[in-house]
Amino acid sequence: MKDNATFAIIGGGIAGLTTAIALTRLGFRVTVFEAAPLVRPLGAGLVLAANAMQAIDRLGIARQVVAQGRQLEAFAILDEHGKVVTHTDTRMINERYGVHNFTIHRADLHRVLLDQLPPETVQTGKRAVERTEQVDGVTVRFDDNTHYQTDYLLVADGIHSPLRRQLIPNSVPRYAGYTCWRAVMDWPGNDLCEATETWGSCGRVGIVPLAGDQVYWFVCVNAPANDPQMRWQTPHDLAERFASYHTPIPDLLAHTPVKNLLWNDIIDLQPLARYAFGRTLLLGDAAHATTPNMGQGACQAIEDAVVLTDELTRHPIPEQAFIAYERRRLARTHYITNTSWRIGQIAQITHPLLISLRNGLFRRLPAWLNNQQLEMLYRVDF
Repeated sequence: MKDNATFAIIGGGIAGLTTAIALTRLGFRVTVFEAAPLVRPLGAGLVLAANAMQAIDRLGIARQVVAQGRQLEAFAILDEHGKVVTHTDTRMINERYGVHNFTIHRADLHRVLLDQLPPETVQTGKRAVERTEQVDGVTVRFDDNTHYQTDYLLVADGIHSPLRRQLIPNSVPRYAGYTCWRAVMDWPGNDLCEATETWGSCGRVGIVPLAGDQVYWFVCVNAPANDPQMRWQTPHDLAERFASYHTPIPDLLAHTPVKNLLWNDIIDLQPLARYAFGRTLLLGDAAHATTPNMGQGACQAIEDAVVLTDELTRHPIPEQAFIAYERRRLARTHYITNTSWRIGQIAQITHPLLISLRNGLFRRLPAWLNNQQLEMLYRVDF
């Protein structure tokens, strides 16, 4: 491989930035092109599961990330009255893997990632719309009609990626059947130490403790795609919808500032057959966008960065590394996308009889089965 090989990364999100960090530390020349006019850390909270924390450790940024977040001690699924359906003590992950499940504000993670890169690495206001591959490189065209020539192209510009659509025209997002509101808010004095999801007849509510007395919450409700009635819901409206749910859900929703509220339909990508296209490679949500039901979207993006750089150290020709990366990532990302989709369908059940049957079944599942599923998730082939 040429020591001075250039990599252009399309997208300045978690996938693009973690990959840029990894490649820069291998000595490659990297430029990240971000469509937004400014790089502004945005978003709500997220969980970095043990598999992602292993990847972050391999990137050499665990100390910086841990300083911004909070260890997650347990995860529970509750019914709308607050009774436990399932409970998982995530502290056992530390004993097995030497790392914790972790919660962090997405904006804080974004800032940590940006701080690891020279400022000139990221160029903003550059939305890539077309790629042309030549024998000795790839040319990217942006929507301002400028062009950039690079040796290799990494596409990490999310689920709506125009470049992926150019490569795979039928790779369009699919709607999961439910819409979602999210917010991060200050909740002084809260004693939350575990993440919960409450599954009930009105929809699903998740509560995740963050660092510094902050709480991240989300609400998922079955609805038609892009429903205008859902678009204009306020925290007060949501509090009324979930007034019958256990504490602190109604109070938490009601006291959320309107300006903190984010809304979007839940979508994913039906699993793709390939990620490698000659000198071009798909990463992150551009390759394997998943519903958030397993909390693995950001985690898989970070895994991508580590696996790719691992293969680049093994193979002298990047095209060979891209194919090897594809072999390692396809089965795992397909499993997570498909499993997350099924979990979402189960979690969004609203018929009272089906809810009773589901909860009764989940309460009877043996602990070893849940642990086996966690093993499949957290055991990564780094």
